[in-house]
Amino acid sequence: MTTPYGLNFDDFDDASNDCCTTPNVTITDDGFRVCQNCGLVFGQEFVSSERRAYTADEVKNRRRTEPRWRSYGPRTVIGISKTDCKGATLDSKRAQLFSRLSKIQGSLINSIERNFWESKPKLMSLCQKLQIPQFIEESAWKIYSQVARQKLTMGRSIESFVTASLYAAIRIHNFPRLLEEIVEVALIPLRSVHRSLGLIVRLILPPMGFKYKPISPNPLIYRFGAELGLTITTQKDAYSILQTASKRGLKRMGKDPKGIAAAVLYLAAKQNGERKTQTQIANIARITEVTLRTRAKQIRGHILVR
Repeated sequence: MTTPYGLNFDDFDDASNDCCTTPNVTITDDGFRVCQNCGLVFGQEFVSSERRAYTADEVKNRRRTEPRWRSYGPRTVIGISKTDCKGATLDSKRAQLFSRLSKIQGSLINSIERNFWESKPKLMSLCQKLQIPQFIEESAWKIYSQVARQKLTMGRSIESFVTASLYAAIRIHNFPRLLEEIVEVALIPLRSVHRSLGLIVRLILPPMGFKYKPISPNPLIYRFGAELGLTITTQKDAYSILQTASKRGLKRMGKDPKGIAAAVLYLAAKQNGERKTQTQIANIARITEVTLRTRAKQIRGHILVR
């Protein structure tokens, strides 16, 4: 392959020995390092073209250390302090000036910005504890922003709406996370989250064009199987059992997807000789053993139908 200047890329290593006695190297618009006197091409400079980060560790290591400004509210917050940045005590006039500036700034900040200051750290903390992907966190923040702008949080709990927005984003993207897990991490009552989630589904998601999808047992099969330490063959067999039972008339309407996923995993593990007790599977799926046995019996009946 030749360059626009007629030289091969294979000659770049020995190019420095063939240059003229007075080299004047410049970088062209295409990024090539060229000597203006003899026209020799030394190579190509890639300015601001870093290698893409594919894993979570690469993304974390490549993060910038420069301060990142918020997308809302003032960038500088004037606090009430009696010392300057070097620790020296301010005189009375300057202390009164900054106290007055702090009051003026507080009066200029609207209620939505104060709401965002309280809700954004809570959402980020929840996503970090639950290991939620960034695209789901962004969707949850868009949902909560509309909640705050429509003033649905007035007289209601901000924590419940933050949790409900996160779970709505999880359901939109069909991510395998349970509402019970999010509520346990958020440390708030499940009933308040249900009320907030109902308002979000009725008033927020339709204008935004988001479709709230009911939880499906398919991704839960692989998640529960991984937590139970089952082989990938058993997980695939459980998925096949569910598909076969569905084709033969298994009704999922009104049944907890966690119970269905746990039941097919129990049947597949028993079929492949992997010993997992009903208590172990029920604890992972957050259901009772009675529910597990009932769903397994129903699925087994549909599989045996000819």
